[in-house]
Amino acid sequence: MTHHGEGLLRLTKDETLVNHLKEDYTKADLTPPQRAMLDYSVKLTESPARMEPADLQPLRDNGFDDKAILDINQIVAYFAYVNRVADGLGVELEDFWKGK
Repeated sequence: MTHHGEGLLRLTKDETLVNHLKEDYTKADLTPPQRAMLDYSVKLTESPARMEPADLQPLRDNGFDDKAILDINQIVAYFAYVNRVADGLGVELEDFWKGK
């Protein structure tokens, strides 16, 4: 989350939000759709084998249509893939990130 957090801070200029998202997103001041999206994303990331159709309902209840849900799913899956590639190859952050 180090370099993603830096990008989010540049975008939002909200250090409290970024810190909450880094530490525990459930403490962040989020809209109900944002919270539903993150709940889904966390479950898909941490326990993908436990996903079930009912996990989509909170997204639908918060206004996400099938296309938006597919977008969320693909973004979460993409980052899982990229992180596993980087972790599997021992990729480390560039030196300029280490002081942040």
